[in-house]
Amino acid sequence: MSVKTFIDTKILIYAHDLDEPRKRSLANAALREIWESNTGVVSLQILQEFYVHATRKLRLGRGAAREIMERYAEWATAVVEPRDVLAATRLEEDARINFWDALIVVAAAKSGAKRILTEDMNPGQRLLGVRIENPFLASPAE
Repeated sequence: MSVKTFIDTKILIYAHDLDEPRKRSLANAALREIWESNTGVVSLQILQEFYVHATRKLRLGRGAAREIMERYAEWATAVVEPRDVLAATRLEEDARINFWDALIVVAAAKSGAKRILTEDMNPGQRLLGVRIENPFLASPAE
Protein backbone atom coordinates (compact mmCIF):
# COMPACT_ATOMS: atom_id res chain seq x y z
CA MET A 1 0.00 0.00 0.00
CA SER A 2 1.41 3.37 -0.92
CA VAL A 3 -0.69 5.79 1.15
CA LYS A 4 0.87 7.71 4.00
CA THR A 5 0.13 5.93 7.27
CA PHE A 6 0.29 7.51 10.70
CA ILE A 7 1.39 5.03 13.36
CA ASP A 8 0.03 5.22 16.89
CA THR A 9 2.26 4.46 19.87
CA LYS A 10 0.75 1.09 20.78
CA ILE A 11 1.56 -0.32 17.35
CA LEU A 12 5.22 0.55 17.91
CA ILE A 13 5.16 -0.83 21.46
CA TYR A 14 3.53 -4.12 20.45
CA ALA A 15 6.19 -4.59 17.76
CA HIS A 16 8.69 -4.99 20.61
CA ASP A 17 6.49 -6.62 23.29
CA LEU A 18 7.61 -10.19 24.02
CA ASP A 19 4.56 -10.71 26.27
CA GLU A 20 2.11 -10.22 23.36
CA PRO A 21 3.26 -12.64 20.62
CA ARG A 22 0.11 -12.35 18.48
CA LYS A 23 0.05 -8.56 18.54
CA ARG A 24 3.81 -8.45 18.13
CA SER A 25 3.58 -10.49 14.94
CA LEU A 26 0.71 -8.41 13.53
CA ALA A 27 2.36 -5.11 14.46
CA ASN A 28 5.61 -6.18 12.83
CA ALA A 29 3.80 -7.27 9.67
CA ALA A 30 2.07 -3.88 9.44
CA LEU A 31 5.32 -2.01 10.11
CA ARG A 32 7.22 -4.10 7.56
CA GLU A 33 4.70 -3.03 4.88
CA ILE A 34 5.15 0.60 5.91
CA TRP A 35 8.95 0.37 5.87
CA GLU A 36 8.91 -1.27 2.42
CA SER A 37 6.65 1.41 0.97
CA ASN A 38 8.33 4.25 2.91
CA THR A 39 4.95 5.64 3.93
CA GLY A 40 5.26 5.88 7.72
CA VAL A 41 4.41 9.03 9.65
CA VAL A 42 4.77 9.71 13.37
CA SER A 43 4.59 12.80 15.53
CA LEU A 44 6.77 13.97 18.37
CA GLN A 45 3.97 12.87 20.70
CA ILE A 46 4.26 9.30 19.40
CA LEU A 47 8.06 9.24 19.71
CA GLN A 48 7.86 10.59 23.27
CA GLU A 49 5.19 8.10 24.29
CA PHE A 50 7.17 5.26 22.70
CA TYR A 51 10.28 6.10 24.72
CA VAL A 52 8.37 6.28 28.01
CA HIS A 53 6.46 3.04 27.43
CA ALA A 54 9.48 1.19 26.06
CA THR A 55 11.57 2.02 29.11
CA ARG A 56 8.77 1.44 31.62
CA LYS A 57 6.38 -1.21 30.26
CA LEU A 58 8.84 -3.14 28.11
CA ARG A 59 11.72 -2.43 30.50
CA LEU A 60 14.11 -1.73 27.65
CA GLY A 61 17.29 0.07 28.58
CA ARG A 62 17.33 3.75 27.74
CA GLY A 63 20.00 3.27 25.09
CA ALA A 64 18.06 0.46 23.39
CA ALA A 65 14.85 2.50 23.49
CA ARG A 66 16.69 5.49 21.98
CA GLU A 67 18.08 3.35 19.16
CA ILE A 68 14.62 2.07 18.29
CA MET A 69 13.15 5.56 18.58
CA GLU A 70 15.86 6.91 16.24
CA ARG A 71 14.80 4.37 13.63
CA TYR A 72 11.14 5.41 13.84
CA ALA A 73 12.24 9.05 13.68
CA GLU A 74 13.41 8.35 10.12
CA TRP A 75 9.76 8.44 9.06
CA ALA A 76 8.09 11.71 8.25
CA THR A 77 7.36 13.59 11.45
CA ALA A 78 4.18 15.59 11.82
CA VAL A 79 5.05 18.77 13.70
CA VAL A 80 2.23 20.02 15.91
CA GLU A 81 1.79 23.75 16.43
CA PRO A 82 -0.48 25.68 18.81
CA ARG A 83 -3.22 25.97 16.16
CA ASP A 84 -3.17 22.16 15.81
CA VAL A 85 -3.67 21.77 19.55
CA LEU A 86 -6.65 24.10 19.31
CA ALA A 87 -8.00 22.10 16.35
CA ALA A 88 -7.66 18.96 18.47
CA THR A 89 -9.76 20.52 21.24
CA ARG A 90 -12.52 21.14 18.71
CA LEU A 91 -12.24 17.64 17.23
CA GLU A 92 -12.31 16.14 20.73
CA GLU A 93 -15.64 17.84 21.32
CA ASP A 94 -17.13 17.28 17.86
CA ALA A 95 -16.10 13.61 17.45
CA ARG A 96 -16.40 12.77 21.16
CA ILE A 97 -12.94 11.24 21.34
CA ASN A 98 -10.25 11.88 23.91
CA PHE A 99 -7.93 14.83 23.44
CA TRP A 100 -4.76 12.78 22.81
CA ASP A 101 -6.49 10.76 20.07
CA ALA A 102 -7.82 14.00 18.58
CA LEU A 103 -4.29 15.39 18.52
CA ILE A 104 -3.13 12.25 16.69
CA VAL A 105 -5.89 12.68 14.10
CA VAL A 106 -5.01 16.35 13.59
CA ALA A 107 -1.31 15.51 13.22
CA ALA A 108 -2.11 12.69 10.79
CA ALA A 109 -4.35 14.89 8.66
CA LYS A 110 -1.80 17.70 8.67
CA SER A 111 0.90 15.29 7.47
CA GLY A 112 -1.22 14.09 4.57
CA ALA A 113 -1.71 10.61 6.01
CA LYS A 114 -4.78 8.80 4.73
CA ARG A 115 -4.92 6.22 7.51
CA ILE A 116 -4.00 5.80 11.17
CA LEU A 117 -2.97 2.41 12.55
CA THR A 118 -4.22 2.25 16.13
CA GLU A 119 -6.11 -0.01 18.49
CA ASP A 120 -7.51 2.91 20.47
CA MET A 121 -10.05 4.43 18.09
CA ASN A 122 -13.03 3.12 16.12
CA PRO A 123 -11.87 1.11 13.10
CA GLY A 124 -13.50 2.20 9.87
CA GLN A 125 -14.23 5.67 11.20
CA ARG A 126 -13.04 8.64 9.15
CA LEU A 127 -11.99 11.81 10.87
CA LEU A 128 -10.63 14.83 8.99
CA GLY A 129 -10.32 12.60 5.91
CA VAL A 130 -8.20 10.00 7.70
CA ARG A 131 -9.38 6.38 8.03
CA ILE A 132 -8.90 4.61 11.36
CA GLU A 133 -7.58 1.03 11.07
CA ASN A 134 -6.87 -1.55 13.76
CA PRO A 135 -4.25 -4.07 12.55
CA PHE A 136 -5.16 -6.48 15.36
CA LEU A 137 -8.69 -7.19 14.15
CA ALA A 138 -9.28 -10.35 12.13
CA SER A 139 -10.84 -8.32 9.34
CA PRO A 140 -10.82 -4.51 9.37
CA ALA A 141 -14.21 -2.80 9.59
CA GLU A 142 -15.36 -1.30 6.36
